[in-house]
Amino acid sequence: MSSEPPPGSGEQPPPEDDPFRKRPPSDQGPGSPYDTPYGGAQPPPYGGDPYGGYPADPLAGMPPLADSGKRTLARIIDMILVGIVVALLTWAIGLGYYTVDDDRLEVGRNIARAFVTAVLYVAYDTVLISRSGQTLGKKWLGMRVANLENGATPSVQASLSRALVLWVPFAFCCACVWTAISGGWSFFDKPYKQGLHDKAAKTVVVSTG
Repeated sequence: MSSEPPPGSGEQPPPEDDPFRKRPPSDQGPGSPYDTPYGGAQPPPYGGDPYGGYPADPLAGMPPLADSGKRTLARIIDMILVGIVVALLTWAIGLGYYTVDDDRLEVGRNIARAFVTAVLYVAYDTVLISRSGQTLGKKWLGMRVANLENGATPSVQASLSRALVLWVPFAFCCACVWTAISGGWSFFDKPYKQGLHDKAAKTVVVSTG
């Protein structure tokens, strides 16, 4: 019986050449991190996945979950890198300075700056995560984003959903407060250490080391 999803289901299996899709433990060499999805500890005694539809232990066959502290550091690196581009671009198009002569003009500039900020941050996350599961910060610190269901690199749609939840509130109203809430959620979330943006996209962040 075919394992392909039914037509119109919207679910696509990970490509066979995706190096990050889930692999059975038997496919790995001795000591592979894929054999110990919880870093050598026993899986937590949860009865099932909160999203429904997944096995009781969807992390089986995947590397250990990434440390939340390293995730925070990677996010700070990404914020700095994209923030430099945002500052240069808004300065180049005349949005990088303030004026007190016309409140309405200043409000318009603030909105324009927020729009540019949102577009650049969302594009950065979406493109890099959908290509390899890694932003530059995550790549440098040895981690990546994976689909919770199958361990594959997230699709463009999932990467976009993840980026929108993380960066649109950041750009338009809550700045670093929202980033701290969304990303900081992973410090307390169990069993998958998901930020709010991970929950929206049904992803997890795992180690590549």
